[in-house]
Amino acid sequence: MWEDPARGQRLNTQLSRATDVLQRHARLIKQLDDIQLLDELLAGEADPDLARDIESKLPALEAELDRVELASLLSGQYDANDAVASLHAGAGGIDSQDWADMLLRMYLRWAEREGLDAELDEVLPGEEAGIKSATFTLKGTNAYGLLSAERGVHRLVRLSPFDQAHRRHTSFASLDVIPLIPEEEAGVEIDPKDLRIDVYRSSSAGGQSVNTTDSAVRITHLPTGITAACQNERSQLQNKAVAMRILTARLAERARREREARIESLRGHQMGIDFGSQIRSYVLHPYRLVKDHRTNTEVGNVDAVLDGDIEAFVDAELHRRATEPASPA
Repeated sequence: MWEDPARGQRLNTQLSRATDVLQRHARLIKQLDDIQLLDELLAGEADPDLARDIESKLPALEAELDRVELASLLSGQYDANDAVASLHAGAGGIDSQDWADMLLRMYLRWAEREGLDAELDEVLPGEEAGIKSATFTLKGTNAYGLLSAERGVHRLVRLSPFDQAHRRHTSFASLDVIPLIPEEEAGVEIDPKDLRIDVYRSSSAGGQSVNTTDSAVRITHLPTGITAACQNERSQLQNKAVAMRILTARLAERARREREARIESLRGHQMGIDFGSQIRSYVLHPYRLVKDHRTNTEVGNVDAVLDGDIEAFVDAELHRRATEPASPA
């Protein structure tokens, strides 16, 4: 590990995740033992206090079991990996850029609820409001598996705050998610000659926070045109390292999709792809409802959803994937 710090870091991450699983198992056993003991005491004599104690402990145990069940659905090759997510505003001008900004906040709040570490790598602000695009990295147990359930196009219907006539507008923004794969595992060889590295001044809110150095880095892979950028680290060297990790992950994902496309062409049928499809609608007018079109899951508390409470949608989509019949060969 001393000779290969990168390998040591990976092993520490694996150890941490394995420890989390063991600790969760130990907590479940203790909770169950406590409830069983109370139940045995209650069987011997009627005690309202004991009955209330059991009733108060059961919901916490059930919630923890639900989380264990959800984790068991994440058995894909990269589900346990960290994730790189990209948000893009769609057609609709300022409204769509504002909607992309709302989605970014929603996912960052959700990550906080899930105990995932979120790192905002790059944000391209809109001219008047919102953002044109953003890239962020989520780190933690099953980050990619969980967030991959949100991949697709998200639709917002509301009375536009940017329309002087206050008319109803429909806005779109898309989320793309790829697993963050270590360079040595990605199977992607990158020739430094194929890279163009541009440095520029990081964007900021202005005032005292204006960055006066060219520390932001954008790397372009010339043969494919794929880019990755980072502007939020303290130094140009750190930004370059993060951008390189993101570029490697994007190239590995591109290679994976190309392999799948070749396999499907040999099978003789086109595999359904969810990119570009509308997975969910967030309606704020004339009624208030969030509906997922893949699972028909509906939530009426729109404010809670936009504040990061999207567990119901993630859970339903992961269960749908787990029960979805395999494509015919």
